[in-house]
Amino acid sequence: MSGLGLARPRHRPPPMLVRHPSAILLLVQLLGVLIYPYTEGNSAGRVVFEAFGVTVLALAIWVVRPSPTPTSIAVALAITGSALSIADAIHPSVTLQLIAAICHALFYFWAAVNLMIYMLADARITTDELFAVGATFTLVAWGFAYLFVMVQTLQPGCFLTPFSPLPQRSWSELLFLSFTNLSSTGISDIAPVTTQARSVVMIEQLAGLGYVALFVSRLVGLTLSRQVARRQAEAGDAGTDE
Repeated sequence: MSGLGLARPRHRPPPMLVRHPSAILLLVQLLGVLIYPYTEGNSAGRVVFEAFGVTVLALAIWVVRPSPTPTSIAVALAITGSALSIADAIHPSVTLQLIAAICHALFYFWAAVNLMIYMLADARITTDELFAVGATFTLVAWGFAYLFVMVQTLQPGCFLTPFSPLPQRSWSELLFLSFTNLSSTGISDIAPVTTQARSVVMIEQLAGLGYVALFVSRLVGLTLSRQVARRQAEAGDAGTDE
């Protein structure tokens, strides 16, 4: 049989969706940043917004499915939050909006924590972990944006901007506020004007500094350690050859 020269089938590498799920999650969330402004101001856009949100939630669950925490709780939060958001889009209600925002915030923070656990699980950097750094940042930004929705629902007009006379900020505006505070860039034109709103903003600023200090510095340190180990191994091989 060996003389027949039959070639063994080559093992194909898994597709990118399997190898780098964090990259897909990050890409979809960044795509949402570009899509959201076009979904505001009309009912059809709100439906598109909620449908896209369901996609993000499903991707987040898939990415962190091996997590040590119960996935069933996250599924329940995602389904409840999405259902209430859709119901609020059809029949606007302050109560529905508030409960939906709470469910979404809890879900995004749950997903972010599990991605952090994933990144801290070993001492070796993988390509997916590099994408997970960005995906975790966006998950935390989404979580705080929903916290801002909660605060704004309870205190209408707590976030103001000189460029709009309206007392309520849109989702894109609150997400923009979340990104600027979490990244500590400080270029947002939206200001919290109540004590409660400022408290949430300060917590996010602290979370952003802590995230950069812990995870980004850890990845840099592990990368440098790997380079040093590689150079030492090459030097050892060169010494053996001599």
